Amino acid sequence: MNATPLVPLVVLLPLLGAGLSLMLGRHPRAQIAVGSTVLSAVAIIAIVLLVTVDTAGGLVVHIGDWQAPFGITLVVDRLAAVMLLISAIVLIVVLVYAVGQGIADRNRETPVSIFHPSYLILSAGVFDAFIAGDLFNLYVAFEILLSASYVLLTLGGTGERIRAGVTYIIVSLVSSLFFLSSLALIYGATGTVNIAQLSERLAELPDDVRLILHLLLLIGFGVKAAIFPLSFWLPDSYPTAPAPVTAVFAGLLTKVGVYAIIRTETVLFPGGDLSIVLLVVGGLTMLVGILGALSQADIKRLLSFTLVSHIGYMIFGIALGTELGMTATIYYVVHHITVQTALFLTTGLIERFGGATSITRLAGLLKASPLLAILFFIPALNLGGIPPFSGFLGKAGLFLAGAEDASWLVWIVIAAGAATSLITLYALTRFWNMAFWRRRSELEGYESVLLDSVQEAPTGAVRTATGTTPALMTVATAVLVLLTVALTVFAGPLFDLAGRAAGGLLDPSVYVGLVYPGGIR
Repeated sequence: MNATPLVPLVVLLPLLGAGLSLMLGRHPRAQIAVGSTVLSAVAIIAIVLLVTVDTAGGLVVHIGDWQAPFGITLVVDRLAAVMLLISAIVLIVVLVYAVGQGIADRNRETPVSIFHPSYLILSAGVFDAFIAGDLFNLYVAFEILLSASYVLLTLGGTGERIRAGVTYIIVSLVSSLFFLSSLALIYGATGTVNIAQLSERLAELPDDVRLILHLLLLIGFGVKAAIFPLSFWLPDSYPTAPAPVTAVFAGLLTKVGVYAIIRTETVLFPGGDLSIVLLVVGGLTMLVGILGALSQADIKRLLSFTLVSHIGYMIFGIALGTELGMTATIYYVVHHITVQTALFLTTGLIERFGGATSITRLAGLLKASPLLAILFFIPALNLGGIPPFSGFLGKAGLFLAGAEDASWLVWIVIAAGAATSLITLYALTRFWNMAFWRRRSELEGYESVLLDSVQEAPTGAVRTATGTTPALMTVATAVLVLLTVALTVFAGPLFDLAGRAAGGLLDPSVYVGLVYPGGIR
């Protein structure tokens, strides 16, 4: 089967679906059908693409038959196919969750007429970023998903969300400015923006010019990936959005930035010129992020800080520049997408059931809803790195890869990673203990050293507790939690696949050969 014609469909179908969904604004059920059908089709296409590229090599499409570097080139290798598949799965699950929330709330939080078109446009931008074969198309992909994210972040139009949206928009525009500036400078220095062609032309530039271009790209992508010190905006932006929006933002958007950094370090600037910088940034991202989480009473802000801290593990693996390091990084990216999304979906259920997301206001949830307790407990242990979950396996792979390097700086980052994992586990189990294990009768007048060391979210918002967990929302969350468990059960084959993807990444000639089978002319 020739799967090449399927490649553009992963972007085209969501865009067409968004247009159709917009026209069906007064028919919410039709919008739901369009969204679920489109994302399901993309997931099926992603499976076909993954099987194809894993057995027969990568796929390349030159749009309009304009050959590189003159036309738009789409490239699907193992890494791109893996990211397409896990993203499509997560987007489908979150869509089901959003539909369940919309039914329960009568679409107050996520107005269907606005939500579905924006959600599909966001999906198109995410998918396009993974298969972009030139930097300008990657920039366009970022702008597509960011434009949709502005709408999704401010759904409901509350003052809190508008303020968070303004911060997010300003930071995103600054990030895009860095990316666009580096894009212009790269084109001026090399005469091309095609990633495969740049792999050779950038190597011919003077070292100081390469360094400046390299740093500009990393700054632009670093803001999107929320690495330290460019992550200050995230904890104040993500928690204000509706639960499904926060979940998909936390699970996917930062990973698009990580993906761009992987391409930068393996294709555009191979050789680890900035590996020491990335090691330091990775270690600081872990520690600063998790120390911020430690002081949070609100679980949404706590998870936002852990999101930042665990990006540090991925940057650490990229900085190592070894096959084992890249293998563990790819596995950890997939793990973190699913676990972080599952935790944010569960948090949405907690807020609905208990009326709050702060440990100062929640208690007795274990007795009131054992299923909710399980749905939070499993991914919390996973994120904390408890054996045998995928979080432990991913971290162990990263630490083993670092031990092969054996430099003093790498050992310091490994120690930072181990400390981050322990603090993550402490912060999450503290929340579980206070919100689930503590009896409801203990809530009034409860004093503890644990509470003295935390601070509330700036808004301190409390919603009316419903004491219910709608079926669709619960099922969607449970499916994602089971997926996190599956990452452990099938860790062997998944690590093998990640290893094959890493092998192709660390040899830039593999990517170049896909786009230019006869060599660059």
